[in-house]
Amino acid sequence: MELLKGLPLRRTFLAVILNLLALTLSTTALLGSYWCTGTQKVPKPLCGKSKASQCVGVPMPSDADASNVSSEDTVHYSWETGDDRFAFRYFHTGMWLSCEESMEGPEEKCRSFIELSPPAERGILWLSLGSEMLYISLLLISFILLMVEILHTGNPVCGMKLNAFAAVSSVLSGLLGMVAHMMYTQVFQATVNLGPEDWRPHTWDYGWAFYMAWASFTCCMASAVTTLNTYTKTILEFKRNHIKGYDGTLKDHPQHHQCFIQQISSYYEPKGKVFHSVSEGVDFYTDLQQKILQREPELDLDEVLGQTIGEDRC
Repeated sequence: MELLKGLPLRRTFLAVILNLLALTLSTTALLGSYWCTGTQKVPKPLCGKSKASQCVGVPMPSDADASNVSSEDTVHYSWETGDDRFAFRYFHTGMWLSCEESMEGPEEKCRSFIELSPPAERGILWLSLGSEMLYISLLLISFILLMVEILHTGNPVCGMKLNAFAAVSSVLSGLLGMVAHMMYTQVFQATVNLGPEDWRPHTWDYGWAFYMAWASFTCCMASAVTTLNTYTKTILEFKRNHIKGYDGTLKDHPQHHQCFIQQISSYYEPKGKVFHSVSEGVDFYTDLQQKILQREPELDLDEVLGQTIGEDRC
């Protein structure tokens, strides 16, 4: 029995750990800006004093010619052709921001991904953000319910209710998370094709935040399955122990307890047992008629019927 009592608690602990892991991963992915990474093909800037690499070299005129020709009349020639005229700068994008490498310095230039997305896709992006926040909120609610179940162990019925609500919350959060991730993928692919010219990536791939978000979804669904398994096994163990515990005599229990126990036992009775039939009803009224004939003539039929029903009430 101690082992049976410990197994649901262990499964609840496992569900809490998976839920907390899913909550951590999803929050980190939402706040991160590495859902997608890649390179952008941009023209190389002109070389100057502040830029000596990844630039287009410009031949400097001699001092004698420089005095006669102004800088506006100078024609710059570049012998670079093909991809040599372009630089491939690194960029990374999340749900909120898109940052790319600056060609003029080591710092990054960040822009709002909502403004970069096509106007027709912004509604889907906002819906994706809302679903992601609801996903995290339901995960948090499920985590709180599971913690209350662990700490509040005095009432098993209350614990089963908390377990059921936590399971439903985990399943709903997992569905919302899956929808949010798929909608963001659709919006990003549309932005790649229809976004601003200076932002469109040359090559791109999914980043660590994207994989972290799907790992969070996996942990969330595993937590939901574990919670549902705990609830189902607790119900089955309760039914089995309830039937075994009341197979014997019921003389020591009050009459209303005996009725309740027999009703529960008959409700969960195995299929192999014979159920009541019409013949038993005929036998019941035959016995009733015999009791009436054996009693005194002045005994009312209603009194005998009431006594018999009271005996067989359960």
